[in-house]
Amino acid sequence: MTESAVAAEGLEKRYKTFEAVNGINFRIAFGDCFGLLGPNGAGKSTTIRMICCLTDVTAGTLKVLGRDAHPGNREIKRQLGVVSQEDNLDPSLTVRENAEIHGRFYGLGFRQARQRADELLAFMQLESRANEQVRALSGGMRRRLVIARALMGSPRLLVLDEPTTGLDPQARILVWTKIRELRSLGVTILLTTHYMDEAERLADHLVVMDRGTVLERGTPPELIHRVVGDDCLEIPALERDTKDRISRSLKERPVWMDYQAGSLLIYGKDMDQVIEQLHDLRLLPRTYYRRRASLEDVFLKLTGRELRE
Repeated sequence: MTESAVAAEGLEKRYKTFEAVNGINFRIAFGDCFGLLGPNGAGKSTTIRMICCLTDVTAGTLKVLGRDAHPGNREIKRQLGVVSQEDNLDPSLTVRENAEIHGRFYGLGFRQARQRADELLAFMQLESRANEQVRALSGGMRRRLVIARALMGSPRLLVLDEPTTGLDPQARILVWTKIRELRSLGVTILLTTHYMDEAERLADHLVVMDRGTVLERGTPPELIHRVVGDDCLEIPALERDTKDRISRSLKERPVWMDYQAGSLLIYGKDMDQVIEQLHDLRLLPRTYYRRRASLEDVFLKLTGRELRE
């Protein structure tokens, strides 16, 4: 257990008759960026609350930084940095003051907090805004300030809950760059995101959850290869009878097919042969697309396309 930054075994959380987390197992290695993925209601937020010592574990074991996780464990909390979905910055304070005050919560003296705040504002490219009030910042700047503030206590484990939601592409790329830099400095990172490209780019390992259970785990390339295959063939504007003929012709091949909005998606590992077979059978239309399968394809296959509120 102590060899992992986070180790969960048979982890459960129940609220009366509702099972939010149902006996999950996973480990986060020190220095890893670990992705926790799942649709709304999957149990991600509850799992994070237990890791952050904000709610009790119902059953199983949860070790965080070698200690039992529970709301009274202040030693774990002192070694955590948390970036929540809401920025909860104080709009009446300046950028630097928001960071400094957070540092004081971690026991830093005034001078230490000022020095640490200036270092982190420079790290997040906010030093030119240090004396401005938070209300003057753009959304991307506010997110970068939240991350800088979470680093004030020099955390061993940084929890990033939807860190780039609502950001424009330039701000997202900057945040991604800083996350990679933190990982290279030895900070262990727990990431939740609904952006599958973000998880695919940043996560060393991940688990996909739904309805309180772990569906799959592995590195992003491993999951793509194992769950859907390496390639995707998309045939748009396809009549259902043609789709059925294609399905019958490929029933002996190790492919997975998904029919949505009139398009047929075919996933597999030997797409050259699939294309050749469909062409020989005159089932391949003039217009089709071939692309690399992605983590988003994995996510949709595992959790479905039903909207979750």
